[in-house]
Amino acid sequence: MNPLTQFKKILILPLLIALALVALASPASATLPPGNTVAQWNKIAEDTVVGSGAFQPEGFIYMAYASAAVYDAVVAIEGGFEPYGPPITAPPGASVDCATVEAAYRTLRYYFSAFPVLVANLDAYYAEALSNLGGCTADGGAGTGVGLAAATNIIALRTGDGRMTPIAVTSSFPTLPPGPGVWRLTPPFALPQTPWVGDVRRFVLQSVDQFLPDPPPSLQSNEWVGAFNEVKAYGALTGSSRTDEQTAIAKFWSANVIRQYNLVGRDLAGASPDLLETARLAAMVNLVGADALMSTMHAKYHYLFWRPVTVIDPTAVTIDGFGPVPGFDDGNPATVEQTGWLPLLTTPNHPEYPSNHGSVTSAMAEVFSTFLGTNQIDLDVHGFDPAGLPGNLDAVHHFDMPKDLRGEVIDARVWAGLHYRFSAVAGVVLGRQVAKYDLRHAFQPVR
Repeated sequence: MNPLTQFKKILILPLLIALALVALASPASATLPPGNTVAQWNKIAEDTVVGSGAFQPEGFIYMAYASAAVYDAVVAIEGGFEPYGPPITAPPGASVDCATVEAAYRTLRYYFSAFPVLVANLDAYYAEALSNLGGCTADGGAGTGVGLAAATNIIALRTGDGRMTPIAVTSSFPTLPPGPGVWRLTPPFALPQTPWVGDVRRFVLQSVDQFLPDPPPSLQSNEWVGAFNEVKAYGALTGSSRTDEQTAIAKFWSANVIRQYNLVGRDLAGASPDLLETARLAAMVNLVGADALMSTMHAKYHYLFWRPVTVIDPTAVTIDGFGPVPGFDDGNPATVEQTGWLPLLTTPNHPEYPSNHGSVTSAMAEVFSTFLGTNQIDLDVHGFDPAGLPGNLDAVHHFDMPKDLRGEVIDARVWAGLHYRFSAVAGVVLGRQVAKYDLRHAFQPVR
């Protein structure tokens, strides 16, 4: 049965009851973010996901759920593009704004029902949105029905996709025998970050290893020696060869990528009333971003390659169940270890190869150039300003071409002491491959 038909007869009375309950249980009003309705609920989704404490690759999965539901709701009414999930037949006159609100709200409330504060915030935004839209009853509840159908479809489509709960939970993964090149936990020795993310069913890709990169270089190769020496010299917390500008660039890219790239999407949409294009871009950002990061996480736990901090200083490892203390050196006489070496930024608690930031940034460069229809992207990206508050996005870097964006993130991860150059390059290649595939197989105009 069409979900719209299923819910049509029971929409209005529960909607009015829900409004009354929300008014009692939540703040009297909430200030909706700026922009059109899709942009508003994209920002609400972003705040909800980040506020849950989800790690960034995990968080993109939740952003994709909400973005897919909104996209399908808008496409059902506006037409012009293929839906992501099952098609929905929208009645004539259905409100696209009401459909957007319902799709986003129902999807987010379902996935974050275990977070009372987040639910209260969502309820308050929902009440404010409905109030601004006259209760969404002028179209007889048709728009609300479309949004509810879209949310229901996505939740059903993604049930059993491999997502694990609670938020930020670790999981088991196949290990390798301890030895040179094998990943060890890094200071401050947090549990392995969300290995399960790499095996979640992709949103558009056909398999988890569809674009698995080639293995990292041999520890006896010239490429390894050059990468070791570069990150040792330029990525150190103290005594580094970095310039002040390079240090600022490294710290710029410590910003939350969910916030960075959804903000770029909203900036591109601007104050436009075009809900369809805003919804399409938000879906492209988040579904492609999720596929790219799931692909790198799969590769990371497939190769289990070691991070710079534990190879440059083998004494940096502790008793972690993954090998002896101290750790191994690389057995290459052309490299020289350094006791006490630490990276500029704290190493994330997952394996080295390839780079998550390289992957998602490269994928986003492809998304934005595809959406704009040109390589002259002329984009401002917001990132972390070390002079500001924790988590800020106050610094702005301008990029004229996708290659400029990709090149900077490669350098940044080396200068931060987090990745060897070959890992950042492999991430960039992987992210672009994922994005090209996804954008050819989804979000296409109706032919």
